[in-house]
This record gives sequence, C-alpha cells and structure tokens, in this order.
Amino acid sequence: MHDDVTPQLDLVRQHIAAAARNAGRAEGSVSLVAVSKTHEALRIRPALLAGQRLFGENRVQEAKAKWPGLKAEFPNIELHLIGPLQTNKVKEAVALFDVIETIDRPSLAEALSKEMAKQNRHPSCLIQVNTGAEAQKAGVAPDQADAFIEECQSLWHLPIQGLMCIPPVGEDPGRHFRMLAELAARHGLGILSMGMSDDFAIALRRGATHVRVGTAIFGKSGKRGQVSNCS
Repeated sequence: MHDDVTPQLDLVRQHIAAAARNAGRAEGSVSLVAVSKTHEALRIRPALLAGQRLFGENRVQEAKAKWPGLKAEFPNIELHLIGPLQTNKVKEAVALFDVIETIDRPSLAEALSKEMAKQNRHPSCLIQVNTGAEAQKAGVAPDQADAFIEECQSLWHLPIQGLMCIPPVGEDPGRHFRMLAELAARHGLGILSMGMSDDFAIALRRGATHVRVGTAIFGKSGKRGQVSNCS
C-alpha cells in the first residue's frame, strides 16, 4: 500500500519547526501529538516507523482495540486521551493512556483519583478549559477553572501537569490561548495543549507546549466518530 503518511508527517513537522522559529521558540520546545482517531493500526504504523511517539485518541474503546499491540511493538509510545471521558470508562483509560487531557468535572476527577490509587498507575493529567464558555462543548468554565484546578490537586491529589483548550470556531484563537496560558501560569502548570492544524502557529506564540494535528498527517477520518479535539 502506498505510504502517504510519512511525507505528510514530515511536512507537518517542518511547519511546526518553522512556526516555532518565527515565534522565537526553540524547535524542541513543542511536541506534536499525532491524532490517530478513526485510523487503523496499519495506517498508524508508518508514523511509528518515522519516529513519531506521541499520539492522541478520542475514544477509549477504539484506542483499546489497536494500541496495546502497537505499544508492545514500539517502545516509548505516549498515548493521549483527547476526547471526552465518561466515568464508566475510567478504569480502562487509566490502564491504557499515558496522558489524560480532558478532565473537566468533579465526578470525573474523583473517579480518576480512586482508580489511579487502585491500579497504582498515575497518567499525567490535563484539565480541559472551555475558554469560550460554549454550552455544547466539554471543559470546565473559565470562572470555575481556578477553583477546580486547586481541588484536583489538593482534594483528589491528581497529577495535574497542564491545561488543554479548543477555541470557538470563528473567534480569534489567540485570545483563548492567552487566557489558558495565564491560567496555567497562575498555578505553575507547565503543559499547554493548544493549537491544531489551522492555528498552531498562533498557539506557539502564546506558549503552547503540545499541538494536536490529525487530518494533515493521516488524511480524513476513516469512519464516523465524535466531534474531534484535533484537526
């Protein structure tokens, strides 16, 4: 089968490196999360062979079907959950993912805390902030984010490492990225997962440490799925 993933991955890496330079950033200061949701293991393999090790998935069940085998074959994979997490999937998520980017409510934080203790496995955690306060979108509201971050750390003892956001369509993403960066700085959080195919250059100027890119690497989704936290 013709491999179009490798050249597309190379091109995305080049664009991120150029955006980092233009933002006055070191090229190694930003990590690419290659979003492989809806794509089968066969299509992911070329990216792995090209050295890509950070990947994002939206759904626990889909990731469970394809990643254990790939993780056994390729060392040092870091798998991010970037889609909404239901509390009934927490056990599987803790076992499979290395980073959970979408913590956004007390019930989920409590369930994760209990499951991490039970499994003695502690994936890094990011809090998703709904910077646009959009009713249809997941994420903690901006005016509740400070208190929620503190609760996740002090009450549930979660390993909160950073924040994630998805700016509203049609708005200036820079304003939302700035809001997230300021919130992270207040709490001494080092990871900012923000920026996708269309706006990662802006995100890099606002301090993004991780950008999420899927379609530009793997092509359009192979099957119908949830609303994506990447593009």
